[in-house]
Amino acid sequence: MINEVVHAIQDDYPEDFAWCFGCGRLNEDGYHFRTGWQGEETVTYYEPSPKHIAIPGFVYGGLIASFVDCHGTGSAALALHRKNGYEPGSGEEPPRFVTASLNVNYMKPTKQGTLLKAVGKVEEVHPKKFKVSVEVFADDTVVATGEVVAVVMPATFANK
Repeated sequence: MINEVVHAIQDDYPEDFAWCFGCGRLNEDGYHFRTGWQGEETVTYYEPSPKHIAIPGFVYGGLIASFVDCHGTGSAALALHRKNGYEPGSGEEPPRFVTASLNVNYMKPTKQGTLLKAVGKVEEVHPKKFKVSVEVFADDTVVATGEVVAVVMPATFANK
């Protein structure tokens, strides 16, 4: 079983848009979530550090919410990139998405020291809007579920 994403969609985001605290590769203080394909589903792995604490022994729920959020937007970018005929690493700049809505349901407390895995299923609901259902696993246990509605980043977000 592979517990890493070899080439993530976030690896191909242009520098202007690679600063997200959750998934931005250029944010040295961020989480650096990396999302890729696993068959027809998307996957992101992350091992929280001891500083991501809620109470001793358990992961902070805000980290879980960020994990679901960034996995959702990364999954939407993967889906549209594939629809456009490309895969991560193809040399084509992928679309960038932002969150329109985020819903997270915490199913069980998440123990520290466990590798987390987000698995997403993507549904296109509009040419510029995707819904991603996400399950977060700690080992083989579902610890959270979520839904992200992601929209193509508006041109007004460009910092130029």
